[in-house]
Amino acid sequence: MNYKEALEYLNSFINYEKIGYKDRRPFKLERMFRLAEVFDNPQDTFSSVHISGTKGKGSIASFTASILTEADFNVGLYTSPHLISPRERIRLNNEAINEDDFAFYTSKIKRELKNQNLGFSPTFFEIYTILAFNYFKAKKIDYGVVEVGLGGRLDATNIVCPTVSVISPISYDHTEILGEKLEKITREKSGIIKEGRVVVSAPQKRSVLEVIRGKCTALNAKLTLIGKDINFNEIYHDDEKEIFDIRGALKNYKQCTSYLLGRHQVLNATCSVAIAENLIKKGAKISGKNIKIGIEKTRNPGRCEVTAKNPYVILDGAQNRASAATLKETIRRNFKYKRLILILGISKEKDIKGVCEELSGLADTIILTKAKIERGEEPRLIKKFIKREKIILTKSVKEALDKASTLVGAKDIILVAGSFFVVGEAKTVIYEVDLVCH
Repeated sequence: MNYKEALEYLNSFINYEKIGYKDRRPFKLERMFRLAEVFDNPQDTFSSVHISGTKGKGSIASFTASILTEADFNVGLYTSPHLISPRERIRLNNEAINEDDFAFYTSKIKRELKNQNLGFSPTFFEIYTILAFNYFKAKKIDYGVVEVGLGGRLDATNIVCPTVSVISPISYDHTEILGEKLEKITREKSGIIKEGRVVVSAPQKRSVLEVIRGKCTALNAKLTLIGKDINFNEIYHDDEKEIFDIRGALKNYKQCTSYLLGRHQVLNATCSVAIAENLIKKGAKISGKNIKIGIEKTRNPGRCEVTAKNPYVILDGAQNRASAATLKETIRRNFKYKRLILILGISKEKDIKGVCEELSGLADTIILTKAKIERGEEPRLIKKFIKREKIILTKSVKEALDKASTLVGAKDIILVAGSFFVVGEAKTVIYEVDLVCH
């Protein structure tokens, strides 16, 4: 297959990211173990860092992969979703898998599955996960940094047995699958903790931390807690960077610089330092310089990403109340501006009410839109959750950006938020057509 044919093959599998998670039936880990068995369990050929949680998973993964790459390890990074190209999900030493390798390893999967009777039809995410692990095996990586897709316990990625398991801040998301109570959500997400292994957790609500501690005790896993065993001190921030110190368990890291914006990104960077220090304790050769440069080199598109200035154009895939509240705090903390135009589009099963309540008060003008996916909620239905009269409804992300460009001034912000699908479409439009300030 060529690259286009490989994409068509992958897209022939049911993709719950696009149609929505209607029930728990596809979440059976034995399916993924069976699929991995067909390919001689590629997940067992490399050491891994496995990252679950609600907020910040992708950023922690990116910081960690960057640090390990800077330390001259051969590093695979598997994240989701992608913004523009599916190749973004699978990276080797911070470079996306190229089209030829993508097609080659997809062809191998198609060829092998023709000769197998799995007894079930894999999902897009299951196939994509085995594609990533096969690619990592072939490239003989030292470490695989793996972000959970959804939940943890039953997620397709949970066939790895990680050196370090990581729990990012947990809040409400995918409640239709993971449960309505935070403790139940935590039990699902802490399902990545393995017997006798190391666990790094971001600061959590008390009820969440109790569940994580209980799981660690039951499995004799050693817990490193951010804010207790390792901490940070903010020094400076603006619209380009964060500068901070980290007090680690092994040493202190002075004047770290991150170009991912927001206090939460300082926290995410600190999580990655805790991961690196635990790997050092296991014998990995990672210097303080590797850690600081790795943090500085980290990029993670779609997370308070500034694509233009004068006026600002900022993209952020905030899609639950907690993420929206964090975005609101970062905008007010890091940027000086006159007016804010919010372009908002949200998927149907997300906390539309929560996102709207957090972000609507930030905006002087609100433009509602919809991504080109089945999961995208209709703007007229999102409007019901916003208590103001003047709201602009659009049929596409491009139309929303075109409208915003006629309203924005040089000292204003256009903020695109609510869904990674909306953010991905916005990036495509922005990089094809420059916004014009009228």
